[in-house]
Amino acid sequence: MAQLWGGRFTKETDQLVYNFNASISFDKRFYEQDIKGSIAHVMMLCKQGILFEEEKKEIIAGLESILRDVESGRLEITDKYEDIHSFVEANLIERIGDVGKMLHTGRSRNDQVALDMKMYIRSEIISLQGLVVDLLRELLEIMKQNVDTIMPGFTHMQKAQPTTLAHHMGAYFEMFKRDHSRLKDIYKRMNTCPLGAGALAGTTYPLDRNYTAELLGFDGPTLNSMDTVSDRDYLIELMSALSTIMMHLSRFSEEVIIWNSNEYQFVEIDDSYSTGSSIMPQKKNPDIAELVRGKTGRVYGALMSILTTMKGIPLAYNKDMQEDKELIFDAIDTAKGCLALFTGMISTMKFNKERMNESSRHGFTNATDAADYLVNHGVPFRDAHGIVGQLVLYCIDKGIALDDMSLEEYKAISPVFGEDIYDAISMETCVNKRKTIGAPGPDAMRKVIEIYTKYLEEC
Repeated sequence: MAQLWGGRFTKETDQLVYNFNASISFDKRFYEQDIKGSIAHVMMLCKQGILFEEEKKEIIAGLESILRDVESGRLEITDKYEDIHSFVEANLIERIGDVGKMLHTGRSRNDQVALDMKMYIRSEIISLQGLVVDLLRELLEIMKQNVDTIMPGFTHMQKAQPTTLAHHMGAYFEMFKRDHSRLKDIYKRMNTCPLGAGALAGTTYPLDRNYTAELLGFDGPTLNSMDTVSDRDYLIELMSALSTIMMHLSRFSEEVIIWNSNEYQFVEIDDSYSTGSSIMPQKKNPDIAELVRGKTGRVYGALMSILTTMKGIPLAYNKDMQEDKELIFDAIDTAKGCLALFTGMISTMKFNKERMNESSRHGFTNATDAADYLVNHGVPFRDAHGIVGQLVLYCIDKGIALDDMSLEEYKAISPVFGEDIYDAISMETCVNKRKTIGAPGPDAMRKVIEIYTKYLEEC
């Protein structure tokens, strides 16, 4: 058992206790951050006169050789070590001798793991931002191609008013744009350097924490050492943001699943993102969308777990906090996988534009426009609402759409109707006359597309 502590103990740790306590199986992900953080720490120790120049060079050369060997596969990170910190330090001492024992001067595993986690999370946020931007680009492309693709808009899962596919995709663009901004906010708020906080009360060594922060790309050092080693707010924020991303993906997935059904037939999912049935040869299942929807609960679970873990922990560091790693790793891996696969799925998905248009026409989505027509011809809205209700009942009884009624049939219900009713309730008119910004009219939609294009150019 390779441990960094033991002088105080007279007995070996029970193997089960050791295994239960060890974190190497998951914190080995931190090997790069741990080594780079250690290099910066050594550079600062030398700058402050705590280490000699030759000692600095020897330690850094040893650390860099460990990094190269791990990345090439020549050196394996095994459960022989308690955690990634003991792995790095033990291998350093093995390579350069006693001078390697000076690495931990002015540092605790508490501020060390806080540093590793922050550096890891920073890089993962950048990766997540890239995946969200990829999805936004795909959504924008669909919008550009479908400004005039009419489809029904829904409320309560019932056809409500006609809109366009571009407008519908724009709603998801807004959701994921907010997700992108949340990730940026988290990065900015968390970007302070923990190194130098020690176990909880700093250190008596004359460390230059600003220099270490600068070397590692932080905006500055943390300002309270107790909070530094016990802060998990940024992980909770990130898990919350990931939960929101997954919620948006799940909502979108639900619609893809519905649109892919035989009853809707709005979309056809590409073969590369579908599977079949072992018994029913006709089946083509939307498995990716279903799995994204299902994995959302997994990310929610990670958020609830870390909130529950942190709610009763006194200052400062407690071992409970070790539980944060597997939770955040799994949440990040899940969200990244779902974002990449979902983007691939919608980029290859085909939209049945004719089916969407017909669905709008036969769902009485133009009923509100028929009422507006009457209002524009002097009928009070409440009366117009009742007249159009009669029209809908008549059409349901006849099995036709409002567009299919003859002028005589219209006039039999209200003499106000004239020949111009057909243009007033055409799907194109219903959409095109909605011109305010944020509405589905083509002019308004193109303005929004310009705004989205500029947004992505600046990402």
